Amino acid sequence: MNTAIQPFVILLIEDEKTDAYLVKWAIEENRIMVDLRHAFDGYEALAYLRRLAPRFVGAPRPDLILLDLNMPGMAGLECLASIKQDPALRDIPVVMLSTSYAEKDVAASRNLGAADYFTKPMDIHQLVETFRVLGERWITPRAVATAHIGGRNA
Repeated sequence: MNTAIQPFVILLIEDEKTDAYLVKWAIEENRIMVDLRHAFDGYEALAYLRRLAPRFVGAPRPDLILLDLNMPGMAGLECLASIKQDPALRDIPVVMLSTSYAEKDVAASRNLGAADYFTKPMDIHQLVETFRVLGERWITPRAVATAHIGGRNA
């Protein structure tokens, strides 16, 4: 019987290496303990989620997905729609990350099933605050619930 608590897993879908680095930094700065996985676009993310490549066969299922809205190839909204249409994936909360403040982008994300929408701030202090809020809203409550569920099953 394995009683070890599994780490909270986040899949970050972000095409910009600098933005991905800043997300990782902000998570670390807030001391949010997670197993952060990274896909560079929607196609790679869906391959990860559906275990379509040998390198993803043993990859952990994410507890939360952070999805960039604007990416080349498969854009964030298309990726979100694919995730939410897949019965095996639709229950994973998806939080959109975007530089867009446009109400149409927020509404489209929510209509497709996004759990939350954060704008990517340019100011580093705002970025840290965004991930503090993200941790309070999505990571800490789900991690505690998972620990309690694991404790009951042990």
